[in-house]
Amino acid sequence: MAKLNQIIAVEKGVKSKSLQDITAAHHKVQKPVQLAGISRTYQPKDEEGEQLPPESTRVQVKTEDVLREMSASLTRLFDVTATKDWANCSARADVTVDGRTIVREVPVSYLLFLEKQLTDLHTFVKKLPVLDASESWSLDPSTDWWKTEPVRTIRTKKVPRNHVKAEATEKHPAQVDVYYEDVPIGYWTTVKFSGSLPAKRVNELLERVEKLQHAVKFAREEANSAEVTDQRVGDAVFGYLFG
Repeated sequence: MAKLNQIIAVEKGVKSKSLQDITAAHHKVQKPVQLAGISRTYQPKDEEGEQLPPESTRVQVKTEDVLREMSASLTRLFDVTATKDWANCSARADVTVDGRTIVREVPVSYLLFLEKQLTDLHTFVKKLPVLDASESWSLDPSTDWWKTEPVRTIRTKKVPRNHVKAEATEKHPAQVDVYYEDVPIGYWTTVKFSGSLPAKRVNELLERVEKLQHAVKFAREEANSAEVTDQRVGDAVFGYLFG
């Protein structure tokens, strides 16, 4: 008895061959010259007349034969597809991570859906914002945000000062340069807040997604290894259509 994964493996080849056969059949019946035949003989008007040999052209394509050939090819496709679809209705497997069953008896079609969704989720989680590693963060229970320790910085103000380069004399005034000095006038206390996540948390989430991805793939392989019952749908369909 075949297994579902074996049917899936041959389905693509059967589809490809059926498409080629249908295309070939279509081309055959669209060429009137191949469907036509003729036979003719010549008889002179009298015995002294010119004798000509008979002429004939054989029919190269018989439509009923084309229908039979196409039916045979499509019957195989219909049967393989039916066998796969019937089996997919019953082929199921559990999704298990680290000995814990997450979802039970999942059908193949849903496992395929899960695989795609988890691929998208992996991309999303991988791009989650991470807390700046140059800061020290702690969770603030009052806001549920991450915050840093308070940092105190001085606020200064530029105050002009005079620098006497030369004292005044009887003949010359004093030479004075003006410069500005930063004078402390207060203090800033800064606490930074963030809604990002610690790198550890992001890595944990990524690990969970990846574990579930592996579990879903394993479950799909397990479900696809289920034995199948060959379905015979094509004979019924084409027996009705072309019988």
